Parts: sequence; structure tokens; C-alpha cells
Amino acid sequence: MSFIAKDSGGGDFKKVAPGVHMGRCFKLIDLGTQEETYEGEAKLLPKVCVYWELTGEDEEGAPLIDSNGDPLVIWQEYTMSLGKKAKLRAALESWRGKAFTDEELKGFDVSKLIGAFCMVNVTHKTSQTSGKTYANVSSLTPLPAALRNAKPAPHFPNVLFSVEKFDQAIFDTFHEKLQERVMASIEMRGLSKQDAAPSRGHADESVPDDDIPF
Repeated sequence: MSFIAKDSGGGDFKKVAPGVHMGRCFKLIDLGTQEETYEGEAKLLPKVCVYWELTGEDEEGAPLIDSNGDPLVIWQEYTMSLGKKAKLRAALESWRGKAFTDEELKGFDVSKLIGAFCMVNVTHKTSQTSGKTYANVSSLTPLPAALRNAKPAPHFPNVLFSVEKFDQAIFDTFHEKLQERVMASIEMRGLSKQDAAPSRGHADESVPDDDIPF
């Protein structure tokens, strides 16, 4: 497994305003292989989370910062797949502004996203069950030429976390729910894929590639 970023902390926090904001990928957290059930079918899916620190303004012209003055952060979880219907593939192709070649589809090193800038389209969605409104990453696009010389200096340190190269110090910084998510992976439970639920219908999935220009 490669790296991923995903943070699902609870409590009060400032939601990212809807709109298109400049983002820098600074954190990837590998959630390992997760057991999921979709339409009654059990699957084993390698999961990754990607975090961006954002630059921009909200609807009232206020900067996208929290009460500590730090940039607001948004994350998105993906299945580590470059299959035809994979959301990660769609996001990366939109981010870079072109489709993958057949050769590139053989594999892409997701850690290359660290430090890369893009435009993050944020939308709000209200949960029908909880009634809470959440900020979601709806799409990613390349940084416009006019903004390439206006990129802010990095604010947060870059972070890579992998279940295969477990780093306790990094893990200890995670919110409790994120720790639980990582520990639920078959790798952290010491299971083999044969011991866990069978994975079916993912023959076209692949792990990302080293050759993408960001």
C-alpha cells in the first residue's frame, strides 16, 4: 500500500466555504485495506486519504483560516485504484488536466502529490440522517497560469503515513476516530486477504504511477 490522508475528527470546527480555492497537498495517510460491503457484497479495498491546506476567501471575503490563524484544511478519501470508474483516477486526471496513458495506468506513486498545488472545488452537502452540513471536495483542477507565481509558502509540514511502515509518532497525532479507522485495516489486525472478506469485481484496479507531471 502507498500513502493516504484522511481526518474525520469530531467536535466544533470551521467548515470550508463553498467555492474554488487554491490548495496544496500536504498530507497522505494510508488507511490500509478496509473491509466494506456494497449492495450486499463484501470487498477488500485499499484506502487513501488526501489532505489540502487551502488559500482563499469565504463568501464574505474573510480569509480561509481558523481561530488560530492556520489555513483551513479539507480532505478526501479514495480507493487506491486507477480503474475506469475509480474516483481517484477521475480526480487525478482532472487535477493534471489530461488522461492517463496506458503505460501510466500501470501504476502511480501517490506520494508525488505531496507539495503539489491545484484548485479545489468545495461544495456543501447536508446529511439526511444527521442533518449536519459537510464540506466536500467535488473536483480538482490544475492551477491557472495566472496563479503559478502567487503560490503561498507551505504552512503545515508534509506528512506521509503508511501502515506498512508504521510510524507511532505520526499515528499518535491522529484523532481517535482516524486511529480506529487505521487499526480496523486487515494489515493492522494481522489478517491476510484470504482470512478477511473476499474482494470481487475489482480486476481492473491498479496502484498509481511514478510518471505523472504535477
